[in-house]
Amino acid sequence: MNNAAVRYTIVLSMAAWFAAPSIAADDSAVKKDLFTVITLQGLPCGEVISVATKGGNDHIASCKDGNRYHVFVNAQGRVVVEKQ
Repeated sequence: MNNAAVRYTIVLSMAAWFAAPSIAADDSAVKKDLFTVITLQGLPCGEVISVATKGGNDHIASCKDGNRYHVFVNAQGRVVVEKQ
């Protein structure tokens, strides 16, 4: 392997290494935000344990108590929470 290829591999490895914690932090923030939105709608949740992101503002939140909610922003710009 030539010198440029080695450097390129090292840079990619370092980028992946440093990106992983920020992805985990973002996931934690999304879970907290979705829990807040669900709770403010008066729906039971307990704690959001997993999130499936379908789009920028379109998520499926699974709660600790077994409930699942589709949380998204509609065409009018309002946040909507639908029980799944």
